[in-house]
Amino acid sequence: MISKDNFPTFQESHLRESALANHLSKYTITLGSQSPRRKELFAGLNLPFLVEVREIDEQYPANMPAVEVPEFLARLKAVPFKHDLTPNGLLITADTIVLIDSHVLGKPLDYEHAFEMLQLLSGKKHVVITGVCITSQDKEITFSDYSNVFFKTLTTEEIDYYLTHYQPYDKAGSYGVQEWIGYIAIEKIEGSYFNVMGLPIQRLYEELLKF
Repeated sequence: MISKDNFPTFQESHLRESALANHLSKYTITLGSQSPRRKELFAGLNLPFLVEVREIDEQYPANMPAVEVPEFLARLKAVPFKHDLTPNGLLITADTIVLIDSHVLGKPLDYEHAFEMLQLLSGKKHVVITGVCITSQDKEITFSDYSNVFFKTLTTEEIDYYLTHYQPYDKAGSYGVQEWIGYIAIEKIEGSYFNVMGLPIQRLYEELLKF
């Protein structure tokens, strides 16, 4: 028999939802990202946080295995902040790549470059990898999350429409899963949808609970 006693009260639910906030209460959290998608996703954890961006040259060694690139860049993005971290400071940085046929796709340079990327993704499976770095004054952890994304075959008209109307030049692989192209092109996703958006928020939640 199901009774209301089997369900948590509002107060109990609220306490569980705020467990992470209680766990991190001593920290001032900074999200080191200019991505509006990461800001939106992180805000969903109901934690107070600041957003600050410090420019770096996002280069990685040419011989680095592709799967290691996102974590390397996430750590690199944390470097400019490290000397300014206070004992109560907590920094979160991240980087996302699209991997297809051993090719790493970052952000496109222009329309033509973006068009080439979407043609490459058309009709194929690709992997989205997001690396995340959590940094405090005395500790640093990194992790990666993987999602397989399957695209239908895109027409040149569909690619042109998307690039003309959405201009996704700040997005790895030249597309945003939450935009028009995601609605019409993605047949299925294996793994976290939010990872494809740019931040594996469930995994980040678990890692912060352990931090």
